[in-house]
Amino acid sequence: MADVDDTKEQNESTAEKGDKKSFIGRFLPWIIIAAVVMFCAGAGFGLGRLFAGSGAPEAAEAGQKPDESNQVEDLTADNDSTNDSEKVWYYELDPVIANLNEPGVSRYVRASFTLEISAETDQKKGAAFLDEKKPILTDMLFVYLSGLSLKDIQGDKNLKSIQSRVRELFNERFFPDSKPQIKRVLIKEFPVQ
Repeated sequence: MADVDDTKEQNESTAEKGDKKSFIGRFLPWIIIAAVVMFCAGAGFGLGRLFAGSGAPEAAEAGQKPDESNQVEDLTADNDSTNDSEKVWYYELDPVIANLNEPGVSRYVRASFTLEISAETDQKKGAAFLDEKKPILTDMLFVYLSGLSLKDIQGDKNLKSIQSRVRELFNERFFPDSKPQIKRVLIKEFPVQ
């Protein structure tokens, strides 16, 4: 009789373990899916906050300050020698992350540029001027890159076109009444995801 009771207890114990395993086996995939969804939602929210634009790009490009043209004239270098006119200096821009104009697909580009500035512009004064204008430079890059599609940024011809257009945008905005001071726009990195 004791053997029968022991066998019953073992069977009940095994049945309880089987029920626990089947309970865990049934809900474990759902728990994992819920954890992944929560992680992705949090990551999406974080990336959205990180990559969000100003929401008002027109405000950054609103009218030029009256004294801005005077600032450009003050940027000229004091060097008069012809050998120094061949030299240039470089200004590093912060990386810009922008969503591409791709309907139905979420693609973005992380672009880092370096500006090659004419030797006619004093390096110290020019760097201070560009530091002051960095938020506008970043906004202009963000708006321009957001208007491009994946097809617009693939291939060397398109990258050269982007470099040329960014140079034109910056020179038109910051040096409208003078000789262009930004000679070239160099690409440091341009990964697309």
